[in-house]
Formats: sequence, C-alpha cells, structure tokens
Amino acid sequence: MLEAIAKADALIEAMNYIRSFRDRVVVVKLGGSVLDDMAAQRSLLHDVAFMSTVGMRVIIVHGGGKAITRAMNEAGLEPVWVQGRRYTDQRTLNIVEHTLVRTVNEPICKTLEELGCKTMGLHTLSSCVLTAETLRLPGEEGRKIDLGLVGKVTDVNAKLLLTLTADGTIPVISSTAMDKNGGKLNVNADTAAGKVAAAVVAEKLVMVSDTHGIRRDMNDPESRVSSLDQLQIQEMIDAGIITDAMFPKVEACLVALDGGVKKAHIIDGRIAHSLLLEIYTAKGIGTEIIKN
Repeated sequence: MLEAIAKADALIEAMNYIRSFRDRVVVVKLGGSVLDDMAAQRSLLHDVAFMSTVGMRVIIVHGGGKAITRAMNEAGLEPVWVQGRRYTDQRTLNIVEHTLVRTVNEPICKTLEELGCKTMGLHTLSSCVLTAETLRLPGEEGRKIDLGLVGKVTDVNAKLLLTLTADGTIPVISSTAMDKNGGKLNVNADTAAGKVAAAVVAEKLVMVSDTHGIRRDMNDPESRVSSLDQLQIQEMIDAGIITDAMFPKVEACLVALDGGVKKAHIIDGRIAHSLLLEIYTAKGIGTEIIKN
C-alpha cells in the first residue's frame, strides 16, 4: 500500500510539470556510455517515449564516438586526434557516417518505435537537417590547423524539425552534416545539439552525460551544483573547473541559452529515469544552467 501511495504522490507531483511542458519542444543530446549500454539506452528511451506520450515535442541529437573508434580499429585505422578532435579523412568519414547511422541512429529509432513512438532518422544518408562549413582550429602564429572533413554547424532546418514534432514524430539527428556544395562533414554532437536547440527555440536542452552534472571538484560527487547561471559558468571556466569533456557540453548549453532556450541541463544518463527526474521533479538530479 505504501509503495502504491508513493507512486500516486509522484504522479501528482509530476502533473503540474506535465501541464507546463505539454506541446513544448525539448532537445535531448545522447552520448557517452549510454550509447554503449543497451539496457541503459532503452531505459532512457523509455523516458523519451513517456515525454512524447504526455505531449512534449522531443528532438534527439546523438553522437557515437566510442562506436566509431571501435569500427575504425576493426578496419585497421588508428584514430588521429588534434586538440581533442578526431582528424577525419574520406575513409574515416565513411566509417563515421556508417557507424552513426547503422549502429546508433537506426537502433534508437527502432527502440522508440517498439515503445509506440513515431520517429524519423535524419542524417547524411537520408534527409539531413544540419548544414556546416569546414572547421579550422587556430594554431601558432595565426596559422589554421586542418582537421580534414570536420565541420561546424552553421544552419539547422528548424522548419522541418518543428513540422515533424507537431505531427508527433520524434526526429533522431545524427552528428554528420552537409556543406553548401553537397559534401559531407563530421560535426561535434554536443555543438550540434546546442545549435538545434537554439534554432527551434526549445523550452529545454538536456545533455545526457556520464557525470551527475557539474561539480566544483570533479573528484567529489558531493560537490555537484544543482543550478548555475551564465556568469557563474564563465567563472568556473576561467578558474579551470570546467575543462576537457565537460567544456563542449557547457558551451553547447550557452549557445542554446543565447538562442532563446529557457534552460539547459546536464544529467547522468546511467541513473534510471534521469530524464524524468530532471524534468518532472522540483529538485532534479543534475545541473541546470539558466540565463542571467
């Protein structure tokens, strides 16, 4: 009886949030270990299916770095990293594209469809909603560092995404893009998610990661900060607290907020029902980032 009452209390707590977010667009970026653990991924997609069922308009953006590295190893290719980014030649791009579509995108769509959702995979082997230009990193003495076929997102087909979500379809976007000449480019999934959220002016951007949000001390799980504004984020970047893998996630959140998104969240996808706990409860379980 007590367990049943607790479940009813949880539903009552969620009711106002469900009303508030009905028909609102939420962008969810999937990455990290949740893409390698099929049980964790299915649990997370259960949350997405619930959100869609109660009227939220969900858009998924995903990466797949670990799967790409495995596929390259199987092909006898050694990944080359330049300032933390994967150098991408044509052979690498072919592996990236095939892995993201066949190993990551299609299974996500299939699982969501098994859970009763309508989906559409959006990538460079079908309809692509991301346009990019070649990315060059700053080097010494003003020189640019070549990353090969790596791009930065310059445009998002927001009209198509909003049309699909209005019809109850969940777009599932792979992190590859087209350039203006019809070529294909590998893009960072975190950055792409921020650009997508800004383009559709989403209610929320949720970055699913492998940590319980942002910590003041990366080695201390108890130092998680539940809410930060843009100025506080910049202070943590300047202090060297936000670095490495967390930096592109935070940067994507700031891009989204600058584009009109109301809140961005960083959560741990390994926690059961982390999406629902972050969105439909008062306290949440990750870090929310808000505008000043």
